[in-house]
Amino acid sequence: MEKLLQDLIDFLLPQNNVFLYFFLFASAVVENLFPPIPGDTITAFGAFLVGTGRLDYLMVYISTTLGSVVGFMALFMVGRFLEREFFINKNYKAFSAEAIVKAEEWFNRYGYFIVLANRFLPGIRSVISIVSGISRLKIHRVFLLSLLSASVWNLIWIQAGFMLGNNWDVVKEKIADIMKKYNIAAGIAIAVGVIAYLCYRIYKKKKDGGGKDPT
Repeated sequence: MEKLLQDLIDFLLPQNNVFLYFFLFASAVVENLFPPIPGDTITAFGAFLVGTGRLDYLMVYISTTLGSVVGFMALFMVGRFLEREFFINKNYKAFSAEAIVKAEEWFNRYGYFIVLANRFLPGIRSVISIVSGISRLKIHRVFLLSLLSASVWNLIWIQAGFMLGNNWDVVKEKIADIMKKYNIAAGIAIAVGVIAYLCYRIYKKKKDGGGKDPT
């Protein structure tokens, strides 16, 4: 993957600016459709080109944010059209039945907040967009919340890439380190949240059960 990414960067550098903006948009779309693709690294590359004076900050921000929303809404419509049983029966690797069921549980607990937080939840963005469609959430709300989520995330990401300097090897290394630490922190936070919720449910169940009249 590292060599493939470097080959891609080498291909992009001599391209004209219009092509680069379109590529940033397309990579943000495809990242949602095929989660293994490192879309955030491509976004950081766009920010690096802003730092070198090659691209415009606002245009990079708009192209990547619109791409993120288009990709999210595309999977939303796929989930809405194909419905739950299709994904449960197919059990795709990127959209496994287990991940679908887990995301459904999150939607039952937190509703639209999951859509708002989707960009900040590593590894499950695409599953969230699928399940939001399966759950038949209101399209306009999902669109606005996904736009807000992508707007905040991309602003942070692009600003980070922009401020790290104009040496791509240094930027790439620092961005990878930041993302690794963020994923670990986010994973721990999610795990703690799940454990706390389960403990609360167990406590509430025992409390409710203990208050019942045995007769």
